[in-house]
Amino acid sequence: MAVKIRLKRMGAKKRPFYRIVVADSRSPRDGRFIEELGYYNPVSEPKEIKIDGEKAKEWLSKGATPTDTVKYLFKKNDIL
Repeated sequence: MAVKIRLKRMGAKKRPFYRIVVADSRSPRDGRFIEELGYYNPVSEPKEIKIDGEKAKEWLSKGATPTDTVKYLFKKNDIL
């Protein structure tokens, strides 16, 4: 099973809000996930990013691969 750390889109039309989740790579973008690691709100000023660093590092050590956007958010929060 290939596991990815990716964004799950929430929020209203034209007002995106994302949750950072660990999911099987075959599941749909907003479908089933294994665990929630945090959230990202690009609409608010300043942009809100909250990530549980311990859980993220644990999943990275288990072999989960982050998407490009999640990798950028991890670097901003000094997780990678």
